[in-house]
Amino acid sequence: MVHGEIWTLKELFVLPNEYIYWSIQIVMYPFMTGLVAGAFVLSSLYHVFGIKELKDIARFALVFSFALLFAAPMPIVLHLQHPFRGINVMMTPHFTSAIAAFGIVFFSYGAIVASELWFLYRKHFVESALALREKQDKSLYENILYLVFCALTLGVTDISQEALHKDEKAIKTLAGIGIPVACFLHGYAGFIFGSVKANALWMTPLMPVIFIMSAVVSGIALCMLTYIITMELRKFLMGIKKAHAVGFQTKEDLKSVEINVIRMTAKYLLFFLIAAISLELLDLIFRGYTAVKSWDVLRSVIYGRDFAAIFLFQYGLGNAVPFILFLLPGLTLRRAVVGVLLVLFGVFMMRYNVVIGGQAFSLTFMGYMHYELPIIPHDWETLKEGLFGALGIFVMPFVLFWVLSHIFPIFNYEESH
Repeated sequence: MVHGEIWTLKELFVLPNEYIYWSIQIVMYPFMTGLVAGAFVLSSLYHVFGIKELKDIARFALVFSFALLFAAPMPIVLHLQHPFRGINVMMTPHFTSAIAAFGIVFFSYGAIVASELWFLYRKHFVESALALREKQDKSLYENILYLVFCALTLGVTDISQEALHKDEKAIKTLAGIGIPVACFLHGYAGFIFGSVKANALWMTPLMPVIFIMSAVVSGIALCMLTYIITMELRKFLMGIKKAHAVGFQTKEDLKSVEINVIRMTAKYLLFFLIAAISLELLDLIFRGYTAVKSWDVLRSVIYGRDFAAIFLFQYGLGNAVPFILFLLPGLTLRRAVVGVLLVLFGVFMMRYNVVIGGQAFSLTFMGYMHYELPIIPHDWETLKEGLFGALGIFVMPFVLFWVLSHIFPIFNYEESH
């Protein structure tokens, strides 16, 4: 059976060898890389531009971006018919191919984020290693933590004010360098689509810029959602234990910090959301105005067959509704949760409409193909290319984030720089 035949339905005049080859995993690929870039940009708003109100969520976003980084290439690996060949992109990177350039960009960005995290938490690593070394009768878990923290110090135990000041400079420098690299990490995904000359929907120079702006929007939205869930969980656990968190007096203090951070972050989310919507509408208007040869079939897809997916789900529920929710004064946590969920849905639908919608019409311009997402897996192919494969990719960074939070404290950690 040809790859793609399982989930492709053909209509009218379609070439025999045409199928929807790029499935839900190729939708997840730009979606996940966008979350990586967006989370890093959010953290850099504090480390580079000094926006102190974002200090707490900036540290949170940096750790989350590192967790997302490991999940970013997984959709490509699952989509490959020979997944073990995916390592070739990492081992033999070069710029003669947009796909192969991913190896260079991925390793560069990963090194920047890892280095920034090390400088940010170096003091914590040293203090934790020293405290565990002096502790008597350590448990197995504490012995493992001691070895981990000793390794993470990299032999550098100087935590004087002068050394910490140098760490602060390094963090700012790395964050500044990381912003264009993070944008390029996701922008090149848009470049891959925008450079496909054979596809009328993808062939536009605005595609990389649109991908970058929507990536920042989705990354900020996911960080806000995860931050709210984590803070609410902390308040719930505090109520069970009837204890107070270090640095806070009551649950009301935690709630005050939470809503203030969310309201400030929502302002930047709104700014990037306006930019993303403007670029997408500009691209749509430009296509209609120029009306090239392929516009007839594109118009039948955009305004006809995919009207609901594009204008109702993407622009309506995913853009207009959250825009109004965040624009109204007196933002509450419940409204913020609804808003960020709709934003994430809108960005996902944008990726879906680009990837799947770009394959919805035949190269004959006289036929159409429909994509049916495999829900119940019948074999390995429908498992990794179906609903459960996509959900597994989305859940993966949350599991990694939980593991990383035991090494990198995201709350109640004072940066003594």
